[in-house]
Amino acid sequence: MLPLSIAGRKPDQRVGRAADPHASASSDRRTHRPAELSGGQQQRVAVARALVSKPAVVFADEPTGNLDSEGQRRACSTCCAGAVDEFGQTVIMVTHDPVAAAHADRLITLRDGQLVQDGAARAPPTT
Repeated sequence: MLPLSIAGRKPDQRVGRAADPHASASSDRRTHRPAELSGGQQQRVAVARALVSKPAVVFADEPTGNLDSEGQRRACSTCCAGAVDEFGQTVIMVTHDPVAAAHADRLITLRDGQLVQDGAARAPPTT
């Protein structure tokens, strides 16, 4: 909330619960310091912190790295569908997660520092 406070702005209610860092942690964790949160809780707060000020471009480095499958689904939904579709933001995401990558409009794949794919994202393989 600090960047919004400094700018004299309040969170946009359309951003929803994901933009409220307090909503990203269970209510009994709202007063805890980051070191007192689990890795997944810290990751959810980081996603909310990145989105709360609605920047034009969001850089996300492994945003689903410490999350369980439900947390991954919510983070991808918030980062991709919410930020891109609803607010017109650009999300540049680095990930090894094929499920997260499948949410992209464009997928650039690197292998050993070399470009191997640049095109539309594909649905991840189902198991």
